Amino acid sequence: MKVIRQATVYAPDYLGIKDVLVVNDKIQLIADNIPLASLPFDVEEINGTGKLLTPGFIDCHFHLLGGGGEGGFQNRTPEVTLTNLTTAGVTTVVGCLGTDGIGRDMVALIAKAKGLEVEGISTYLYEGSYRLPIEPITDSLIKDFMVIDKVIGIGEIAISDHRSSQPTFAEFSRAVADARVGGMLSNKAGIINVHLGGGKSKLSLINQVIEETEIPISQFLPTHANRTPELFEASLAFAKRGGVIDFTASDDPEFWEKTDGEVSFAKGLKRLLAEDINLNNFTMSSDGQGSLPYFNEANEFIGLGVGSSKALLICIKDAFFNQQIPLEIILRAVTSNPAAILKLATKGQVAAGYDADLCLLDADTLDIDTVIAKGETMVANRQVKVYGTFEQHP
Repeated sequence: MKVIRQATVYAPDYLGIKDVLVVNDKIQLIADNIPLASLPFDVEEINGTGKLLTPGFIDCHFHLLGGGGEGGFQNRTPEVTLTNLTTAGVTTVVGCLGTDGIGRDMVALIAKAKGLEVEGISTYLYEGSYRLPIEPITDSLIKDFMVIDKVIGIGEIAISDHRSSQPTFAEFSRAVADARVGGMLSNKAGIINVHLGGGKSKLSLINQVIEETEIPISQFLPTHANRTPELFEASLAFAKRGGVIDFTASDDPEFWEKTDGEVSFAKGLKRLLAEDINLNNFTMSSDGQGSLPYFNEANEFIGLGVGSSKALLICIKDAFFNQQIPLEIILRAVTSNPAAILKLATKGQVAAGYDADLCLLDADTLDIDTVIAKGETMVANRQVKVYGTFEQHP
């Protein structure tokens, strides 16, 4: 048992200063004060004074096995480690393959996800890669949804990109239909995670499926929606129709805005709010372990970076401190919104009965202080009171 004392709770909605009781891997109770002195068993008390308590972050687009490779074998990026995720506040991650579905495959991705799950966080997967048709693990994509617990959607399927398989309408709509039915039969989201490239067609293939078939707009989660100003405008129109769009976080929003024309999450979210977009219709992911090419002022390649979940908190801070967006709105991007669209019923909220996936942030800086995943402390930069004594945890 753990009790977090007198933290300011964002659930992600603002709840005020509360005590939060965790029993095993679930949140048991949220109250103004939880008396525990008379209980006949040990309770760990965590001082939340001066801290903000939020749901653990959900990173809904991450290359667990690494990404890159378009520049040759030397450009392949490494696999993620547990610490890469937990120190960024991530307690739930959704893995995917990208351009390379050959050197990295679904069996390896499943194994990596299961390993991270054993280490303490929650993991899910999109099946497939940039290319269509998807090669199923069993003899059909629908069966994969039913027998492979980790698979909750397909992707990241690339469109409007020179690296995609240039899928036809028939190929794309068939994959979408199979994912939807597979999700229905297995009670999963069956979401289609779509990589949006910088090409001229933008979201046209998605829009065509919505207009010419019975597949609802809610089945899609297009990512990299803020890649360019033109793509962001098209994504904004998609959100106005009722679709959900996924921002890609950046570790240096100003740098990428100047060098690559990227619309920052903070400025993009500000625009969504100005356009009165539904507050459920946006998410943010890191594209973690994906390759980030760097160019100098002459557009000459000078190096390769690696995407990181730490970009999520950087963008949260940018939106809060620089754009003055309310924290309860910003946090939806990495908590309740991805949980809802991915049908992760016990994730994304600080509420009784939900998984004990929690972050404690410094109230002044929003820096991470403590991360708890499924009730277990993964990151701790504090003193923890246990059995009436104090023990320093690294």
